[in-house]
Amino acid sequence: MGEWSSRWTRLLGRLGAAQRVSGRPPSANGASSFHLLWSVPSGEELVEASVNVVVPTLPAVSRLYFWALQVSFSAGAGAHLGLQWGADPPRCLRHVNWGGYGTSGAELSGTESDLPSSFGNPNTRDFEWEPGRTYRLRISRDRTGWAGWVDDVLVRHLEAPGETLRDPMVWSEVFADCDDPAVSVRWADLEVATRSGRRIRIDSVATRYQARQDGGCDNTSSRTDGTAFIQTTNVIRTTQPGAVLRLR
Repeated sequence: MGEWSSRWTRLLGRLGAAQRVSGRPPSANGASSFHLLWSVPSGEELVEASVNVVVPTLPAVSRLYFWALQVSFSAGAGAHLGLQWGADPPRCLRHVNWGGYGTSGAELSGTESDLPSSFGNPNTRDFEWEPGRTYRLRISRDRTGWAGWVDDVLVRHLEAPGETLRDPMVWSEVFADCDDPAVSVRWADLEVATRSGRRIRIDSVATRYQARQDGGCDNTSSRTDGTAFIQTTNVIRTTQPGAVLRLR
């Protein structure tokens, strides 16, 4: 390698790779994800997690967008409950998804949902949610299993071992191009319930973004307006990974 090539390589190393702000995310699943990890008091045995979600404006493209509340269960499995856009175009663009994975990586089984599914997926059900409307996502356990609710609509029950949950978070998983028109989601009124019956409001979260080397977009960002946590695509990132956001 010549002297100029060596100097250029060192310069590129100092500058880092170019930011990914356009095109399809080259991640393993074709999506760019970013997360808000809830700051839950330590030592609490949790039996429920819930949050309000609002998508102010529908995406301009019919690529899959998934906005979800995720929890892990005490025996190691995990699951996510949320709204989707673009899962089955053109038959149905709006869905709710309640599914998860066990410790082996296999999908969790569950009861059959009363909601229809345009493409026969047990986790993803047709649900004509409306932009600008607030929906309450809630994960809780009853005698049948782990229930996923949207407002007063029971999506179904998942069969996952364990009597408690942990590590709640919310996230956006976006299969659109990094430079497709910006889309936001608002998360508010985060709450957990304990085995003892306490209800705890969660007012702070930590940010996490899918790394560039893992295929994530560099132009996703999370922030707060004081009353809600907001995640947005195709914007300048103003909040860095690991930052703590707090509500008033």
